[in-house]
Amino acid sequence: MNGETIKNLVKDWRIALVLLLVVGSLVGIYLAPPSPEKGIEGNLQFGLDLEGGSWLQMEFQSVVVAFSTDGSVGDLMDDLRTDLETEVIRIDENHLEIRKSVTRADLEPIFAESGASIVTHQKGVSAFTADEVKRILNEKVNALGMQDARINLLTPTGSEFPQYVRIELAGVDMATAQDIVGQQGLFEIRVQTTGNETEHVLYGDQITSVGVPQRDSDGTWSVGFSFTETGAEAFREAAIESGAVDNPDAHHLVMILDNETVYSAPLAGNLVSELRAGPVRSLSASTGTGDAGLEDAMTLQIHLRAGALPVQVDIVGSGSVPAALGEQFKMTVAIAGLLALLTVAVVVYYRYREPSIVIPMVAINLAEIIILLGIARFIIQLDLATIAGLIAVVGTGIDQLVIITDEVLHEGRVPSPNLYMKRYGRALGIIAVAAATVFIAMLPLALMDLSTLRGFAIITILGVLIGILVTRPAYGKIIMAILSK
Repeated sequence: MNGETIKNLVKDWRIALVLLLVVGSLVGIYLAPPSPEKGIEGNLQFGLDLEGGSWLQMEFQSVVVAFSTDGSVGDLMDDLRTDLETEVIRIDENHLEIRKSVTRADLEPIFAESGASIVTHQKGVSAFTADEVKRILNEKVNALGMQDARINLLTPTGSEFPQYVRIELAGVDMATAQDIVGQQGLFEIRVQTTGNETEHVLYGDQITSVGVPQRDSDGTWSVGFSFTETGAEAFREAAIESGAVDNPDAHHLVMILDNETVYSAPLAGNLVSELRAGPVRSLSASTGTGDAGLEDAMTLQIHLRAGALPVQVDIVGSGSVPAALGEQFKMTVAIAGLLALLTVAVVVYYRYREPSIVIPMVAINLAEIIILLGIARFIIQLDLATIAGLIAVVGTGIDQLVIITDEVLHEGRVPSPNLYMKRYGRALGIIAVAAATVFIAMLPLALMDLSTLRGFAIITILGVLIGILVTRPAYGKIIMAILSK
């Protein structure tokens, strides 16, 4: 093609749209925001397989009980709360969620005393609690700077209640993962009464705002936070009644995170004066000095801001991918993608023996992959499954371009304009039907919480949409110009 033909092609809105999307995708990958440290991967977000990181599978320490009773359900729930010392939630008319891991044998006497009986007993949590767990975990993960951590609820076969939650954190080591998402994150303030005995004052749900870690003049890291009015009143009453205001040295203020003491010290002199005058809305928890103190302060900040999980969790499975192995996987999949593109080019050349047809085919296919990566950079992490989807898009994309080329060729020559449009329309019809089939087949996988298959399905669907709406029309215009010469 001469320069005039190329200029006319670029002016066509279909070609211009492809070029605009390719340039926009490259800008999104490499220049937004600009950074001289970016390598070939640019801003692309990689998953656990390619970045290294950790995964945890945690079991909810909770049971769901179906029951029958002729008495008061409220009285039954009060008895359960008193005897088990845990929270009990009514799910529906005949189901209770008991937020503690307790066997059926231990529950039956309590139900019998309340005039009720157990119909079924299953480990797990209600849908409401499961959604709350996902929300809190997402907030904690976002505090780590993770854009697309994978959080999946797992329900055993034969059960209708989620029993496990699995979370994958790319670029996060195992120790950090266990500190941030591997525990409930329950924060409690207690006050020392007599000897080593302490009394509960309030939980973290009475905290309204949390500051960033600050380092004092002596190098100690601390996190400041504010109470609700109710929490401030409860704190003042506990401090006065326990004697912490009159004799601070004998009545320490204790802050506990997941049953581990993170702070224990007497009330400061200025705090004692303020408490005598009225409620105090703000406190600070010191976590120590150095890097360890900073890490503890950041962990405490995350838990205070996101809140505690509604139920306790136990880690029942974990694993990690070393960063070095992730880099090796990156190189392997990059080579695999390049070989796939080169193989496609060789096969197409063998079929047509015409570079003027092969080059536009490969160029359109490459443009489609770049656009896909530009979109994926904002919505999904790239792992082995999504890379497999990209390679599949390369193959199906070339198949569709071959269909267009074969349809519009007429005994090896370009047909008349009317015949060309007729054949081109027929080729697009065939491709549209095939694309609709793929879309329908992949849509359920894209909507389901299946960590591996979801990424593959999303990339495949995006590839289908980009092909039908953007790259196939552009290729039809290009191949028409080529064949007319």
